[in-house]
Amino acid sequence: MNVDVIVIGAGGGGAVIAKELGERGLNVLILEAGPWYGNKKWNRPNQEKGPKSSKEADDLDIKLLREQFVKNEHTMNDVITGRLRWGPADRRKSPWYRMIPKQGQLWQSAGVGGTTQHYWANSPRGYASAFDDHWPISYKELVPYYEKVEDILPVRPAPTTAKEELFYYGAQKDGWSFINTNTPTSPGYRPQPNAILHPNKELMNPNVSIDKLSEMEGCTLCGHCVNGCPHGPSVDKVAKRSTMVSYVPLALRTGNVEIQPNSYTTKLLTDRNEAGELIVAGVKYRDTWTGEVGELYAKIVVMAAGCIESPRLWLNSGLPENAWVGKGLTNHYWDWVTGVFDEKDLMKIIGQHNVNPFVGAQSGARLDYPGLGCIQPSGISAGLYASLTFGFSSSHQLFPQSNEKDWDVRGKVVGDKLKKLMEQYPNSLSILILTDDQPHKQNGVSVHPTMRDEHGPIPVIRYTASKEDKMKRDQLAKISANILRKAGAKEIIRTDWPASLFAHIESTMRMGFVVNRDCEAFQVKRLFISDNSVHFNGIGGPNPTLTTQALATRTAEKIAEQYFSS
Repeated sequence: MNVDVIVIGAGGGGAVIAKELGERGLNVLILEAGPWYGNKKWNRPNQEKGPKSSKEADDLDIKLLREQFVKNEHTMNDVITGRLRWGPADRRKSPWYRMIPKQGQLWQSAGVGGTTQHYWANSPRGYASAFDDHWPISYKELVPYYEKVEDILPVRPAPTTAKEELFYYGAQKDGWSFINTNTPTSPGYRPQPNAILHPNKELMNPNVSIDKLSEMEGCTLCGHCVNGCPHGPSVDKVAKRSTMVSYVPLALRTGNVEIQPNSYTTKLLTDRNEAGELIVAGVKYRDTWTGEVGELYAKIVVMAAGCIESPRLWLNSGLPENAWVGKGLTNHYWDWVTGVFDEKDLMKIIGQHNVNPFVGAQSGARLDYPGLGCIQPSGISAGLYASLTFGFSSSHQLFPQSNEKDWDVRGKVVGDKLKKLMEQYPNSLSILILTDDQPHKQNGVSVHPTMRDEHGPIPVIRYTASKEDKMKRDQLAKISANILRKAGAKEIIRTDWPASLFAHIESTMRMGFVVNRDCEAFQVKRLFISDNSVHFNGIGGPNPTLTTQALATRTAEKIAEQYFSS
């Protein structure tokens, strides 16, 4: 294959830019560090190396995907051995290590589809106020690209299940307004824009079995989506629209895109052009099964490896020093507030005795508050719920009688109290808080001076929330607690997550500092970045994937215009 463009990473941004460039007739090779599930060239992706690459949409196999994406939390999401961990395909090997000096956890996945394999598919746009007067490009400039991605995935308002109905009830009782817009400018609640196909019309038909329904097009509302979605008649019609099932099939159908899994990029190779400018010339990569090292060359290289690996790759490649490479990390400074309800009250409000928060999309509603961030009712599987609600806190003690008026418990819950609360899991509603935290230079990614793995010096991730960001999170937590109280919650638990919980990672290779408005590196020509790291800020708090996909669509256009216009 004569390669025009090498894309590093087949996740939220990489698969999108590959599809867009492939449709323009460019030959694209994606190097993905992790495995490829649902592809018949890799029948046993966690046990055997398999072939080198695939470029055929006919290789995608829904039967294999159903075997590989199961509902067992430990099998799929264990951070050490899970299929959706950050590590090599061979699960007998250790995960790839990242150092977080403070207490915390980094939640990312390797593999074709990247972290979108288990993302919640929440796909709101960023707030216009976060773009205008901050980014080198305006919100208005990005709208056509938002619209294109929303049409392709597609993105639609989420259907209402019990947890959304309860949230809407509490928000309305608390005086919040309903908003019907993709561009919120004032606070209000609305259905979650998500990239999940709407439920099949046969969902309530008692003559159609659950197994049969899962083979039809449309969401089954079975929940547990964080463990990966295998529901649909074919890979490209799977209900939850990770890039593995949306953009990857479209990319392969161009006939110009090839994907090489199990290939970890370790170095960017450079050269000089006739003007003496530094240009990217190719990449060095390592086969994660055999340890073999290879080099590949292309006219353009796109880093879409994510907010940790993209700066790590720059630093480990000896590229020119830039004071903002790896700096300015935002992570939406998350928190989690949970309400516990009585069955009799639920019956009066939603007409059933239980919330059953795992049913339906992970989050089907939201409340937007430009300037503060956003909150969204969230339902996850019982094991993850127990961990995120009661076990993962910056507080190391149980406070059964909190002195704060907004919640009854703040911090970690253990012992008999934990058992009692877990018994009430079906009658609980949790709200995820996403704070509009701002980029600060002390937060970010560096590489360790002495510790290395098989791919080079390891990344070190540091994040400390500012005083202003803490105030925003506290205000959002109080809003969440008020909504739960108004909805009838008898007990409120604020988990008080540590600052170093990393999933919505953005801004480590910021536009205007490391890359220009077309996402090309200022200091290395022909090197582009197409992941969350180029975000100038945390886009106001909303989930970042849709914005990255819109930017990737725009960046593909700019690459084609600038370097392949002939």
